[in-house]
Amino acid sequence: MSELKPIYQKLQSLDITLAPPAAPVAAYVMWVRTGNLVFISGHIAKKPDGSVWAGQLGKDIDTLEGQQAARAIAIDLMGTLQEACGGDLSTVKRIVKVMSLVNSTPDYTDQHLVTNGCSELLGEVFGEAGVHARSAFGVAQIPRGACVEIELIAEVA
Repeated sequence: MSELKPIYQKLQSLDITLAPPAAPVAAYVMWVRTGNLVFISGHIAKKPDGSVWAGQLGKDIDTLEGQQAARAIAIDLMGTLQEACGGDLSTVKRIVKVMSLVNSTPDYTDQHLVTNGCSELLGEVFGEAGVHARSAFGVAQIPRGACVEIELIAEVA
């Protein structure tokens, strides 16, 4: 039996199973690779049952739940990144940038804390290569009423 690569050992220790990316629901592709960069399209938050994690931060979702939604997105993003890497996440040299859109009320100001749910998991899984630049925005609405949408740029071998 072959030994798991460290990144897959980490995923296994966290009880994370990566799924293949969902099909796009509009006129775009889930990822594009140019040179050594992979650009992953925005992924919306989904609950464990696959339904959209809908709601608005500051109204019917609190920061902790928003972090959980962002963490779920990180798992979906890694599944898409795995496909973009030909099935091998060990080719990821660095997570370069994360951009997060948080469906929030005008007075909600903790979008950065919500986005930590994604950023912290990427750091845990990829180690130093998972530390990235980031933007977190509050927006009036996200497709399908999702509470969070996140996109990612990675450097790969």
